[in-house]
Amino acid sequence: MSLIVQKFGGSSVRDAARLKNVARIVADTYEAGNDVVVVVSAQGDTTDNLIAMASEVAAKPSRREMDVLMSTGEQISAALLTMTLNEMGFPAKSLTGWQAGFLTDSNHRSARIRRISKERLENELGKKNIAVVTGFQGINRYDDITTLGRGGSDTSAVALAAALGAARCQIFTDVDGVYTADPRLVKTARKLSEITYDEMLELATLGAQVLHNRSVEMAKRYNVEIEVLSSLERKPGTIVKEVVKVEKMMITGVAKDDKVARIALVGLPDKPGVAFKVFSLLASRRVNVDIILQSIGRDNTKDITFTVADSDKQIAIDALTELSPSLGIKEIVADDMISKVSIVGAGMESNPGVAAKMFEALFDANINIHMISTSEIKISVLIDKELGSKAVTAIHNAFEV
Repeated sequence: MSLIVQKFGGSSVRDAARLKNVARIVADTYEAGNDVVVVVSAQGDTTDNLIAMASEVAAKPSRREMDVLMSTGEQISAALLTMTLNEMGFPAKSLTGWQAGFLTDSNHRSARIRRISKERLENELGKKNIAVVTGFQGINRYDDITTLGRGGSDTSAVALAAALGAARCQIFTDVDGVYTADPRLVKTARKLSEITYDEMLELATLGAQVLHNRSVEMAKRYNVEIEVLSSLERKPGTIVKEVVKVEKMMITGVAKDDKVARIALVGLPDKPGVAFKVFSLLASRRVNVDIILQSIGRDNTKDITFTVADSDKQIAIDALTELSPSLGIKEIVADDMISKVSIVGAGMESNPGVAAKMFEALFDANINIHMISTSEIKISVLIDKELGSKAVTAIHNAFEV
């Protein structure tokens, strides 16, 4: 007998028919002799609808109240799935994030998990109950509801698997695994049977939407084996783990991120400490910076260009505008009509010429590169947004992934 954590996304629980399908998957796992903890997201577009409702009554609702509101979506899913399982004759009980022991910091809307008190969950499992837990949420030391931010339900599931020592954490989605590229864009994309934590983390960070990067980071830290699989088809998915059996491929996948913005700071003084002031300011506003490029100084000035998530673009611009007089910034130029296209593969370390092959594929497709960033297992380029899908196909075909 094993303990299995199963997480179901919003599309998997969006209506009664999907809920019954999920209940059958959970029931089959339970009937096989396993203890089961289920983590659920809000149904379908519920979270977006809640945000829209908030915007109708308040221009800038407090982050605390937004967490109170946003947490209700997962509670609906958990209660409905539990009712469905009960109707089928299975002992199930729904638990909110705080009932399940999620204790977080007080950073509303993007809280971090401090610890998980396991007593209530272990008690329910000891009674042979199926525990259905609301993802994405917890409670801080002031007993205020908090939410974990984007991808929070994936993070909840992996955290529970780590805390409870689960044999596996299964992430059920509307796709049947991790592919070498988005199969909606690249018809020749193929499903991977296995992928390393590092490769999955890079793909998740670079735009692949199968898993959230925070959940992969946590899985790697606590050695939690993840399986990504479909809630609609009963077949094996992709295993995410530390070491894969097959020889490292040169390229594991190609990813595209359209939700990125480029910001250029023009005419900065060419002197020590300028970059520190810029990026420490952005860090204080919780703006995550990705690719950074600094020009060679001329006439005692230099330019710094960097990328941020498009959702952080205005926050960054506002902060830098305030600092502009003291820093001597002559101009701030922002552009969100770009895409970041990346290749990822642990095998890149031992295969020279990977970058040249990627750039050749883009050249052959007549796609201009604006910025480049590299690491040991990934290469990213910024290109015009309308060419993003074309670039992914061209690169995937060039490497015959």
